[in-house]
Amino acid sequence: MDTDVVGFTGPPSRPRALAVRLPDGRTALSQRLGAPLAAQAAVYLTGAPKGGRAGPTAGDAYVAAELGLTVEVLAGTTRHTVVTVTRLR
Repeated sequence: MDTDVVGFTGPPSRPRALAVRLPDGRTALSQRLGAPLAAQAAVYLTGAPKGGRAGPTAGDAYVAAELGLTVEVLAGTTRHTVVTVTRLR
């Protein structure tokens, strides 16, 4: 499914995870990004205006950012939401 990126964790030049807005309105952090996806996301993150710290529905805090970036994710339906970014759109 496609989701909007609303933030990230780690430095903008090497993000560890992306905060995404799920279709049901919840915000979730993705699993750790691999090097190729982190490098692709860094292009969008380094120049984007950043907001303050924010927190997802459950999990760690992240840096809020308005990126206009959409990613394709796989979202698991276990006890905790597991979101894996598969590619940037």
